[in-house]
Amino acid sequence: DQCRTDVRDVYAAGDIVRGPMLAHKGMEEGVMVAERIAGQKTQINYDNIPSVIYTHPEIAWVGKTEQELKSGGQEYKAGVFPFVASGRALAANDTTGMVKIIADAKTDRVLGCHCIGPSAADLVQQVVIAIEFGSSAEDLALTVFSHPTLSEAVHEAALAVNGHAIHIPNKKPRKAKK
Repeated sequence: DQCRTDVRDVYAAGDIVRGPMLAHKGMEEGVMVAERIAGQKTQINYDNIPSVIYTHPEIAWVGKTEQELKSGGQEYKAGVFPFVASGRALAANDTTGMVKIIADAKTDRVLGCHCIGPSAADLVQQVVIAIEFGSSAEDLALTVFSHPTLSEAVHEAALAVNGHAIHIPNKKPRKAKK
């Protein structure tokens, strides 16, 4: 976890150590190694490293998936907002996809996010910050987002977690799932 090797004072980072082979993960490991060499006690939260597939539509995710939570027996709730309901996506004629936010059923703490669609790589980053600071879906829902922007899809998905979306019909909040 500290990027140490079996050789004293030799470290490794990036694609040759555990975890996904992502440039941003390797860069963060390099920073961590430099800080550790300087005597600081730093670490990386490997559960909060975003993944992106640069296709059309773009795909990005961070944190837990519904499948992981189900298999682990953790109760959760999820909110989904489709880009077809986004004014900015409609104006750009790019309405494929959605943003999904997953939160703990009891604490409302954000556990994961999955985006498919325009600017997914940029949108998921907002949820990376929320997860890093232990934010709840309500914290995201109470945040003011610029209008009209694609980032409003993150806001609407956070609102939908608790059945309070503005620009789509609200279903009853999905029952907590195991």
